[in-house]
Order: sequence, then structure tokens, then C-alpha cells
Amino acid sequence: MTRAFLPSIFASDKDVTSSFQSLQKEIDRVFDEFKGMAPRFDTEIFPGIKGQITPKLDMSETDDSVEITAELPGVKEEDVDLSVSSNYLTLKGEKSASKEEKKKDYHLVERSYGSFSRVVPLSFEINPDDVKTDFSDGILKITIKKPAEVIAKTQKIKIGKSGK
Repeated sequence: MTRAFLPSIFASDKDVTSSFQSLQKEIDRVFDEFKGMAPRFDTEIFPGIKGQITPKLDMSETDDSVEITAELPGVKEEDVDLSVSSNYLTLKGEKSASKEEKKKDYHLVERSYGSFSRVVPLSFEINPDDVKTDFSDGILKITIKKPAEVIAKTQKIKIGKSGK
């Protein structure tokens, strides 16, 4: 038996609500899938389209710092802007590439470019003097030292066994 997504004149209010909720979930699922198709540095799903690109970030935390690694292949150091405001770290930049090929019977020029911006919220206010960076081979490593009061407030919780 097939299930209709549109309300029927014979359906109860409960059936109509359920049908619309089911339709809303399906629409949300389709949009979530589409969001995952956004162009990234490593995949060119929509080649030649100028727009927003999203660098991949890896984040880890130690007892005294937060470490963030951003993959920025093809981006030059001078095209990256890193800033802090309160407890937000902002990574912005532009990526551009150009390829020109001249042969006897044709001349090909291809260009691609896009901008990126990532904002990373942290649970503490960031002191710019406590941020260290290293940019090499398209990888930006950012180490942010935690403030002493944040380190002091951190308490370990012992995990026990259930007794089985």
C-alpha cells in the first residue's frame, strides 16, 4: 500500500500532521545531501564555478592547548588571514589557480578561484600572544595555549565499572 504525502479529505488531523512531518523530513534530508556537495579543496564537483570553498580542519586538545590543522592545498601563505576575537578564531583566505596551454592550433586558458572562511568557537577567550602557527606545504598548524584559569578549572572524573 502506498502512502500519500498530501492530505486527503477523508484523513484525520493526526494523519495530515504525520504526512506533513514525513514530507518535511524528506525535504530536510534532500537539502542536507545537497549541502554535502559544496565544492571543497579536494573535490571539484562544480568545476569552473567561483564561490565559497571549505578547507578541512582537524582539531585536537591536550591538557594545556588546542591544536587545529587546516588543509589549504594550493593556497599561498600571504593569501591566508588568521584573526581572533574573544573566543573565536577566524581563518579566511583565497585560493586561485591558473593554467595556460598554447599549442599550434589552439590556446587554452583555465582559471579557478574562490574564497574561504571558517570560524572556530572555543570555550575560552583567546589571547593572540598564545597562538602559534606553522604553514608548510599547504598545511596550516595552529596551536592555541589555554589560559591558566581554564587549565586550573579542568578536573578529571574517574570512570568506574558497572559491577558485572
